[in-house]
Amino acid sequence: MKSNHLYRFMLATWLLMLGAVIGILFSCQGNQGKTGDHPQGNFSISGAFALYPLTVKWVEEFRKDYPDVQVDVSAGGAGKGMADVLADMVDLGMFSREVTPVESEKGAWYIAVAKDAVVPTINDVNPFKEFLLTNGMSQQQLTMLFSQDKKWLWKDINAGIHDESPIHIYTRSDACGAAQVWASFLGTNQESLRGIGVFGDPGMTDAVKKDVMGIGYNNVAYAFDVNTRQKYEGIDILPVDFDGNGMIDHNENVYQSLDSLMAAISMGRYPSPPVRDLYFISKGKPDNELVNLFLNWVLTKGQQYVSQAGYVGLSNDQIPKQLLKLTDEAN
Repeated sequence: MKSNHLYRFMLATWLLMLGAVIGILFSCQGNQGKTGDHPQGNFSISGAFALYPLTVKWVEEFRKDYPDVQVDVSAGGAGKGMADVLADMVDLGMFSREVTPVESEKGAWYIAVAKDAVVPTINDVNPFKEFLLTNGMSQQQLTMLFSQDKKWLWKDINAGIHDESPIHIYTRSDACGAAQVWASFLGTNQESLRGIGVFGDPGMTDAVKKDVMGIGYNNVAYAFDVNTRQKYEGIDILPVDFDGNGMIDHNENVYQSLDSLMAAISMGRYPSPPVRDLYFISKGKPDNELVNLFLNWVLTKGQQYVSQAGYVGLSNDQIPKQLLKLTDEAN
């Protein structure tokens, strides 16, 4: 009789343990990605400030279609996105520069998802603003400012400015795509950029807003308000004199609004660099079904939200190429 009770007790205990194990397995499966008719689970994204506002918009719209999918998104710079991905800390990284061969060798996989650009910024009440908006700065002048370690005065930039006030130059202190793309435009690399280091796009915007003599650079999404489509209060865009003729011609005057700049990017009037593709990266081709579902959605339905968020969508010939990267045949 006692052995019968003991058998029943052991059987019940075994069944409870089995149920717990199955529950854990199903829970893990949900976290890794369960699609089917009602996708559910979660995944995480970190990285570039440049792509963060658009990614937040994408996640918001994606969850309207798939409400049982949770997505954690955090910004911290392109360098953090790459580090987090390669360390298996997140499922996707937001990345705002080209992936290097070394990063590819470490397992970095990527797809392009949108375009944006980096623009030089000045304080809205800079005393030389009207002169600068009319004449701009050439690539050569900007290269001198950001690459030579010296104390620059405003009169050093143009013979039309006679003021001896100092120029306060700001650059990024974090490893980021904006700095690398800006440096590429100037013919150098981020490590060679000179200036007062500030962290992140919001930090750069804030630094220039607070400094009448400040000059910096920002991703478009941190220079223009996506709701009003106008430049953020407190900053203005320093026009780039791309042809170096000492004045901002009609084709170079593209900064009136977010939409006018986006049109210039689309038509190639604002060149690359400082225009660049934006990417999602992962460690190897994603095997999480939810991540693949999200990436497919981004490259198809999600493209309709790109311009709303202040970015430029991929061209019609780019999208099929990026979608192909999600298939087994392309890997």
